[in-house]
Amino acid sequence: MILILIKAVNMFFQLVVMIIFARIIMSWFVRNPYNNKFYTTLIQITEPILAPCRRLLGRFGATYGIDFSPILALVAINFINMIIVRALAMFL
Repeated sequence: MILILIKAVNMFFQLVVMIIFARIIMSWFVRNPYNNKFYTTLIQITEPILAPCRRLLGRFGATYGIDFSPILALVAINFINMIIVRALAMFL
């Protein structure tokens, strides 16, 4: 049962990472996000994750014209995933 839960947690975090990567890649090609329904949906899904990272980077003055919030979000997601999986693995 715990192994299934660990796999489900890993799959969820992998899905979140893929969605963030999809937004990053689409941001290079989509010029008007309001005309693209798929990209607008990606923004709505990922913005609750990226906005706090953007605010945190802004506090430290890390606004160089490039949005580094996806990188911070990916690092945080992987860290949270690792903590949850290790906590669940303790019950094995």
